[in-house]
Amino acid sequence: MYAIVDIAGQQFKVEKNQKVYVHRLDAQEGSKVDFNNILLVDDNGKITVGSPMVENMVVSASVVGHVRGEKVKIFKKKRRKTYQKLSGHRQDFTEILIEDIKGGKAKKASKAKVEAEVEEKE
Repeated sequence: MYAIVDIAGQQFKVEKNQKVYVHRLDAQEGSKVDFNNILLVDDNGKITVGSPMVENMVVSASVVGHVRGEKVKIFKKKRRKTYQKLSGHRQDFTEILIEDIKGGKAKKASKAKVEAEVEEKE
């Protein structure tokens, strides 16, 4: 079973017990995080595609740690102008461990219940 999940603006193909490096999340090490933005789920050949998201599915993960990526060097030069500039950048990442892909607790409210709530607000 695998799922395609939108995490921090990027899409990842995740499976159970897989480690993934994502852009820095605002979570403590050892904490649990849930992702609801699931675009596709493949359950042993049964594929569910969301429009745009798959309803009632949750990918739960735990934060393993916060790390920094390799240094990327940026070099600018204009020939014959004696202009050179060298700078670098290290991206911050969060390492997460995918624990489970399952049906979520969020369910659609029935039409009658939604109408009753609207009437109460008025």
